[in-house]
Amino acid sequence: MLRSLLAAALIAAASAALAQPKPYPDWPCPQRKVSTLGFGAVWTGPDPTQALQDWGQDREAAQLAQKLASRKTPLEEVDPLLSEFAEKAGPEKQQRLTRVFAGVFELINGERDKVVAGIGRYARGQRVMAERIRDEASQISEIKTSPDVKETKELADLESRFTWDKRIFQERSQSLTYVCEVPTLLEQRLGEIARKIQAKL
Repeated sequence: MLRSLLAAALIAAASAALAQPKPYPDWPCPQRKVSTLGFGAVWTGPDPTQALQDWGQDREAAQLAQKLASRKTPLEEVDPLLSEFAEKAGPEKQQRLTRVFAGVFELINGERDKVVAGIGRYARGQRVMAERIRDEASQISEIKTSPDVKETKELADLESRFTWDKRIFQERSQSLTYVCEVPTLLEQRLGEIARKIQAKL
């Protein structure tokens, strides 16, 4: 009896959890949506609040930040670049490396924000296309089940448009799998670079 009551309670709890509205109903990715990152998620070094305001005024720190933030720069090149910068920075090494982090953080976080916004637009476009495909399928079904159905140019055009829209929808759905990974890849890159900078402090 107790076991059946427990099972019923677990089922009810699971159903209630599933019934909870999603905080971002337009978000199509399996990963949880995080609108924007805080530096505390990746940084345990000196407080970068001031550096986040003035990193752009340190020309060399800004140039290095841009280079490190770019996905064209392989992660294995980060350590040598940081070592060279730290050596030249002298007694201001900690302050200037913190500026490098601030620049990398702002640049990668900015890129990530754009990607997240793009995914939202992408998902809304897919929803509109899905509705159009349903409408086209309904129209085709209505025409074909009509008692006086005839092969007309209108039906042929509608079927052609339906096939084309469905193909585009499927291709976009497949590419969405890759697009959804981009914010995570950017977060991982930011975390790895932050770790490497902190190791040089």
